[in-house]
Order: sequence, then structure tokens, then C-alpha cells
Amino acid sequence: MFEKYKDVDNEKLFHNLVYFLNKIRPVCEKYDIKMAIHPDDPAWPVFNLPRIITNKDNVIRLLNTVDAEFNGLTLCSGSYGSNPDNDICGIIRAAKGRIHFAHVRNLIHHAPGKFDEAAHLSRDGSFDMYEIMKTLYEVGFDGPVRPDHGRAIWGEVAMPGYGLYDRALGAAYLNGLLEAIEKADKK
Repeated sequence: MFEKYKDVDNEKLFHNLVYFLNKIRPVCEKYDIKMAIHPDDPAWPVFNLPRIITNKDNVIRLLNTVDAEFNGLTLCSGSYGSNPDNDICGIIRAAKGRIHFAHVRNLIHHAPGKFDEAAHLSRDGSFDMYEIMKTLYEVGFDGPVRPDHGRAIWGEVAMPGYGLYDRALGAAYLNGLLEAIEKADKK
């Protein structure tokens, strides 16, 4: 199967994506469809296959190349944050107005290229979840937010990464952060 991709590098993959977005643009604009590309997860090559949505520079390039409201992002803190060099809040600011969906989760970094999913609270991982939610609020993001990924806790049997209880706790935590941010903004 990898043989099919032997001639596909980052540039060819990027140009294929741009071709696709330009082809669907008329329908998206006619019906007010918002495309929200999910970043590559993790934010580095896997099996030597190209990865093109991995950092702020690539996000800006995509949004500028197909500069239309329908062309936007899924802001996935875990995917971008898999590379500790990525500034998640910087990506949010760079994509202001073009984030159509948000997956907000926490990771804990152990070493370069080694991380685990963590509970959503800032203290449980490597991300400042308050700052991520505050930055989304500051740029005027008003789309859907999902607490992405969850551990199987309290004896739950679940598909890895999709524990219901932990995601419910994450939703409650993110809502609490949002309420605190909104109240602080009104003072």
C-alpha cells in the first residue's frame, strides 16, 4: 500500500488538498458549509508518509492559499500539542475567524515524541487549558467544542481514547473554565 504514496511528498499532498478545496468551494459557499480540517495526529511523519497540517506556518499557508470563510480548521489541542514546539494559543490567534470546530484535550509530555493523553485539568498534563479556552474566547470563537479523547475510568470498558466518563468530566471542566472566563471578562 505504501507503494501508492511513494511519489507523494508534502508539497504534492498540499497541492492535492488545495485542488480539492477549490473544487468543493462553490458548493460550500452556496450552502454555507464550513470545512474544518483536522490536524495531523501526531504532528510529525508516521511511516514516512507526508504530514501537512502540523504547525502554525502550515495552517497560515493553507488558510491564505484558499482564503475563504468555508476553509477552516478543527483546532485540536492534542494533535497540535503532540509537538511541544507548537504554541497552541498562537495557532488559535493565527486562525482567528477560521476555526470552525474545537477538540480541547490535554496531554502530558514525557520526552520528544513520547506523550500520553491526560485528564483535561491543566495540572494533569502539559497544557494550560485555561489559556487555551481563554484564547478561543478572545478571538471570538463561538463554534462547537468537544472534550476530545477520554481515558476509561471507574471500571468502564471502552474503545481506547473514548471513555465516556472522562469525556463527561472534561466537558464539565471546559464549561467551568468558559464560565470563569466570561465572568472575568464582564468585570
